[in-house]
Amino acid sequence: MAEIVPPGQGHLLTARGNVLAFKAVAAQTGGDFSLMERTVPAGARMPPPHRHVNCSEAFFVLSGEITFLVDGSSLAGQTGDFLLVPRGAGHTFGNTGSSPARLLVLHAPAMDAYFEELHRLWADPVRPPAVAAERELMSRFGMEPA
Repeated sequence: MAEIVPPGQGHLLTARGNVLAFKAVAAQTGGDFSLMERTVPAGARMPPPHRHVNCSEAFFVLSGEITFLVDGSSLAGQTGDFLLVPRGAGHTFGNTGSSPARLLVLHAPAMDAYFEELHRLWADPVRPPAVAAERELMSRFGMEPA
């Protein structure tokens, strides 16, 4: 059934202080893709640098400033900018601005199952998980350190 998903709504998860509002998940798309609206606080912990061996990732900056690190290059993304990170490219990203940033993030094929587990890994609001625990989770979903 078709339905409108308003801003900030959807299947809500959190990790690294980010709010992940999934607009589409694998169960809805036959696994073809997942789409999330991601709110990234200023100075939030960046994902460990990684590369996807089984999916492509695309970012559209809805608001704010995001610094992308892709294969050793630093790219400054601002409202309205789009970035495609092809399979195998090493990358990470973070909010370098002074206010929250919002992104649309597309994974093809879908990666929402990874974010479900990442949400559980980050469930303790006082103690973030060890980077090694994050890396182990990433490896189970086709991500390698970059």
